Amino acid sequence: MNTSSLPVPQNIIVTGGGRGLGYEMAQALVEAGHRVLITGTRAGQELQSAAAYLQQLAGSLRSGQGEQAFAMQADVANWGDCQLVAQACLERWGRIDGLVNNAGRGMREISESFNVEPALFWQANPQGFRNIIDANVIGPFMMARACVPSMVKQGFGRVVNISTSAVTMVRTGYSPYGPSKSALEAMSAVWSKDLAGSGVTCNVLLPGGATDTQLLPGDGSSRRGADGLLLSPRLMRRPIVWLMSAQSHTTGARYIAKNWPNDVEGQEAAEQARTPGNAQPSIM
Repeated sequence: MNTSSLPVPQNIIVTGGGRGLGYEMAQALVEAGHRVLITGTRAGQELQSAAAYLQQLAGSLRSGQGEQAFAMQADVANWGDCQLVAQACLERWGRIDGLVNNAGRGMREISESFNVEPALFWQANPQGFRNIIDANVIGPFMMARACVPSMVKQGFGRVVNISTSAVTMVRTGYSPYGPSKSALEAMSAVWSKDLAGSGVTCNVLLPGGATDTQLLPGDGSSRRGADGLLLSPRLMRRPIVWLMSAQSHTTGARYIAKNWPNDVEGQEAAEQARTPGNAQPSIM
């Protein structure tokens, strides 16, 4: 399609946008000129403060443009909540142009020491196991199911699913978090094929290592990943802006944010950060 006819700004939903990776990506998208709807599982001051800052940021960059950001409490594993989020975006801004499936739960649902002592699957709390699968596998489907039909109808849309490193998918003591992201990537591959020719792309983006977010126990000074040093959530900014853009046409790809170069832009940068198609870990 003629991307020059697409509306500017675009309207993008970022789940789990009140903190961590989601908040960094939401800020980058606002700075790039887009409207952003952020969601959080928990209603509260954190989520509303994040939305207020995003609106203030948008106003400082382009005054007089009306509402540029707002927040909704929503459980992405709840079909009714997902429908309400999609409906709110359509009612306020008229379109849904992008969906960043970032909301998720980590191994803290199973153990507060998983990053230093393997959380063995046969000792896992069953409800914690279910919570991770619901958020990381069911949730992205529910949000995509609510948002993608309108994207297909308008002939344009961008879906980005936030994943994890390949080694984490099969790491000792990381069940079900690692396998949940493996399932998400498999779904993403299927979705990109289902969407072929529709004008809607579906890609995967991951930081490329343990990142300093609340998915890890401790605070900023004491957090550590299984492999040591933590990455900054800010590294997600440039990749998400490109992948949400009308100029990004690749679909069915997997991108590692820490490999996104700073000295080149656009498609050239994306190609340098793209994972080869055969680089996934062996299942057994």
